[in-house]
Amino acid sequence: MSTGTADRFKADATSSNMCGVTLMNNQVGYVVARVMSGKPGVAVTELPSMIRVDGRNKIDFDYAELAEALGWDSFGNDDFEEIMSTHYGRMVVLDDRTLMFANPEDAAEYIDFDLTPVS
Repeated sequence: MSTGTADRFKADATSSNMCGVTLMNNQVGYVVARVMSGKPGVAVTELPSMIRVDGRNKIDFDYAELAEALGWDSFGNDDFEEIMSTHYGRMVVLDDRTLMFANPEDAAEYIDFDLTPVS
């Protein structure tokens, strides 16, 4: 029976299939988190000084949808970067949205990731 510390902290190189961001826990971050909490596969965790938004495989932060929820005329990457402190996964920033991908293969078309096997 092997239940020592080494077993508890062993490396696991398999993908978690998760991606996410940490948002500021302010008025804008709160509204963005509320919008994202209604999306399939997305979990929102509110903490005292930050809000975690974690998703399975892919998260789509649609700027038009966020602007509408905030009551703003527009919402853009500058606004998103202002409330986001960190992220994990592949982040792809487009003009109208930010996409988060758990695996680089899923973002291949956006990041010029070559999926051709090398022999």
